[in-house]
Amino acid sequence: MQNNQSALVLHSGGQDSTTCLFWAIKNFKEVRTLCITYGQRHSLEVEIAQKIAQKASVPFQVLDAGFISTLADNSLTNHTMIMDQEKPADTYPNTFVPGRNLFFLTFAAVIARSHGIQNIVTGVSQADYSGYPDCRDTFIRSANTTLNLAMDEQFIIHTPLMWLSKAETWALADELGVFDIVKNNTLTCYNGIIAEGCGHCPACKLRNEGLRQYEETKN
Repeated sequence: MQNNQSALVLHSGGQDSTTCLFWAIKNFKEVRTLCITYGQRHSLEVEIAQKIAQKASVPFQVLDAGFISTLADNSLTNHTMIMDQEKPADTYPNTFVPGRNLFFLTFAAVIARSHGIQNIVTGVSQADYSGYPDCRDTFIRSANTTLNLAMDEQFIIHTPLMWLSKAETWALADELGVFDIVKNNTLTCYNGIIAEGCGHCPACKLRNEGLRQYEETKN
């Protein structure tokens, strides 16, 4: 039996997905999390995601999708590749993992269906992202339709951050009362350093600049 009051959150332990987790807790009666490993540079994010899920008192599940790292070369799964620090002018950054969000949403939908869950929450954003095509609103809406047709279900994919800048994402975390958790306990850094991270990778630059902008508005 489906329950429209429950949600499955794709949770990596990073800033965005953690903010989405607490957004889901505010908006749904029952929430569970799914953390997917795909051969990324560091496995620490699984441990971080589990700790945050425990803090939030929600069920936590890990799914091994390591095969994704064998399908295409990128700097998030190939540790020998030098990571793009900026988006190239004529293509995607080499941190783009082709098909990742499509795989993630498909896995999430199958697991959600097994629990009678209709709502799937993911932290993608078109307003403030790194040039990844699978973070766009058009992709999410298309994937939502495809998954509903593929499984004859009525899933609803929620993207609370889709039109938010990183500064606005920090503001949402603050509004949800989890600013300190997101600031001090999440792992966004591509190099596997908690909180403010290495400060040099694209993820850290985006996160820290958004934090700086938000803190300026508070002062």
